[in-house]
Amino acid sequence: MTEPRLIEISPLTRVEGHGKVTIHLDAEGQVDEARLHIVEFRGFERFIRGRLLWEVPVIVQRLCGICPVSHHLAAAKAMDMICGVDQLPPTAEKMRRLMHYGQVMQSHVLHFFHLAAPDLLFGFGAPAEKRNIFEVLKDQPELGRRAIMMRKFGQDIIEATAGKKIHGTGAIPGGINKNLPIETRDALLAQIGDMRLWAQDALALARGYMLDNVELVQGFAAFPSHYMSMVRDGDGALDLYDGNLRALSSDGDTIFDHLDTRRYHDALTEDVRSWSYMKFPFIKDLGPDDGWYRVGPLARMNTASFIDTPLADAARADLMATNHGLPQHAVLANHWARMIEVLHCVEKIDELLHDPDLQGTDLRATGERRSEGIGVLEAPRGNLIHHYQVDENDQVTYCNLIVSTTHNNEGMNRAVKDVAVKYLSGQPQITEGMLNHIEVAIRAYDPCLSCATHALGQMPLQVELFDFDGSLLDRRAS
Repeated sequence: MTEPRLIEISPLTRVEGHGKVTIHLDAEGQVDEARLHIVEFRGFERFIRGRLLWEVPVIVQRLCGICPVSHHLAAAKAMDMICGVDQLPPTAEKMRRLMHYGQVMQSHVLHFFHLAAPDLLFGFGAPAEKRNIFEVLKDQPELGRRAIMMRKFGQDIIEATAGKKIHGTGAIPGGINKNLPIETRDALLAQIGDMRLWAQDALALARGYMLDNVELVQGFAAFPSHYMSMVRDGDGALDLYDGNLRALSSDGDTIFDHLDTRRYHDALTEDVRSWSYMKFPFIKDLGPDDGWYRVGPLARMNTASFIDTPLADAARADLMATNHGLPQHAVLANHWARMIEVLHCVEKIDELLHDPDLQGTDLRATGERRSEGIGVLEAPRGNLIHHYQVDENDQVTYCNLIVSTTHNNEGMNRAVKDVAVKYLSGQPQITEGMLNHIEVAIRAYDPCLSCATHALGQMPLQVELFDFDGSLLDRRAS
């Protein structure tokens, strides 16, 4: 018999932003509680107040350096609404879509190869010094080279549409500020063949891992939940840029469907917990205990009726067949879903680059001024909601941001506890490799913790082991 203990993983590694995990062990060494704590506080919802509506799409993307385009476009869509624009000119919408597909592609590639691949290739319990992108490059140099070039292609798409690879200015209220020159289009098209081939190979790698490790995948934070994403108006196809909201139960039953994104607050609300800066959204009609849900690549595969590009649609059907067409619940299957979306993005980029509308000159629309705007899209990590109100001086008076990682908060916490119970309970000694299993579960969601908390500085990995009375027993730092 021993005394209860507290294990802390602080901060989490190979994620964007700062967070920590606490694991409470009882006197028998069994996991009593495990939680994900978000320890950053960004305050964007407060200090955006007073800024002019024209500034918002540029300012809010400073939330993140990995997915700034998602915030840039969501804010621009909200400002479209405030400017009275319900339909963009074709050139403006297609340029924005191209920008968004480039963003999703580069973000997914970054996560899969740079953050997740070390665990998948070398094992969750491999030595810490082995689990990094440099070891991937040494072990599989061609795979590493392709990862770098695929991400570069996505960033080149962003630069061509937004003006810069990070924190661009392409989307403006009511439209876009530039079209796509022919020479830029041709330079991008010259790379499409390689991108399609490499995306298919990356998909095969992710799919192969999931199918070759079925027992691990189905026993690793694989629990039922509700799912929500945006789907295309009318036919329910996957749509990353625009559409309506759909939520399904763990059995695939409809909770709500084709909900106008401007009415998201009719269906969703947010709970707070004392131990985290990140909120806990839930479906109002189901309540906080039963109404939590998940978003992201796997949620989009589960909720979409189909994908409107042939290669990605066939890949989605393959994934869904693993659970007889019902929602797939294994958190690690997010990696498979991400690579399906990379292939989809390549197909859509190819389609758009051949569209002459990208060279159009009608770039911006105008309309009758409104006081409120809501912009919703599917960011790489899942559904993203921007909600603003402005006064007669065009200054923001209200801002609410519900980002992908916030939607997934309850799911990530449950994943932490699921893995902690399975891998830490009753163990006479807790090793770094065991603790990495918990980080693997969190990384599968590709959380952006800086986006989700609306800390500065360098923080090394630190794991501390305490007695129940708070006495420090051991500390490890990277």
